[in-house]
Parts: sequence; C-alpha cells; structure tokens
Amino acid sequence: MESSLTTGKQAELLACQFLQQHKLKLITKNYHCRRGEIDLIMQDKSTLVFIEVRYRKNDHFGSALESVNHKKQAKIIITAEHYLLQNSRSFSGYRFDVIAISPSQQSHEIIWVKDAFHSN
Repeated sequence: MESSLTTGKQAELLACQFLQQHKLKLITKNYHCRRGEIDLIMQDKSTLVFIEVRYRKNDHFGSALESVNHKKQAKIIITAEHYLLQNSRSFSGYRFDVIAISPSQQSHEIIWVKDAFHSN
C-alpha cells in the first residue's frame, strides 16, 4: 500500500487487513441504511463486531479517536440495530470497536480500541 492514505476506503482496507491478521472474519463493508453507515462488520469468534475506521493525517482538529463523539456513536448504534433486525444470524453478543489510523515514520500507526462504546 502506498505510504499516504488518500481516501477513507484505503484506511478501511488497511484496517480490514489488520483485523484479519488478528483472526477477525469480514462479514460486510460499508453497511448503510438511511440513518448511517458502519465501515466494517466482522466476526470475532462468536461475537459480532461493528467497526468504525477513522483516519487523520494530523491531530490539529483532534485525534482520530476523539472524532468518534457521542453523536457519531449514536448513529453507529442505530445503524447496528438496523443491521441486527435485517440479519438474524445468531451471535453470542456484539460490540463496537474503533480503529484509529495515523501516519507514522515507517508507515501507519493503528490503534484498535475494542469495546470502545456501548448501546444503551
């Protein structure tokens, strides 16, 4: 992959490859309904994982992790609920993870926050 990520799609690809190396299985990319979008939906053993991927070239306007604010979390939760209603496969549970990607001297720094936030 080229040294600079120029689009969200490249960041999502990098995140997906990273998570697959950590034994998660891709279910779908860019799931959307009219209320929002979820970048990646993956399976971690028997857990369904909804993943938000954030990329920041720099942190002048806050870090990639900070950009997943309460409003963004609420949209992801609503979209996840829609997905769960449409797809009845059984999982032992689900969680919301965030992958934050930023440039580093070698290539990219990837921070994976498991169970980053919860639905109410």
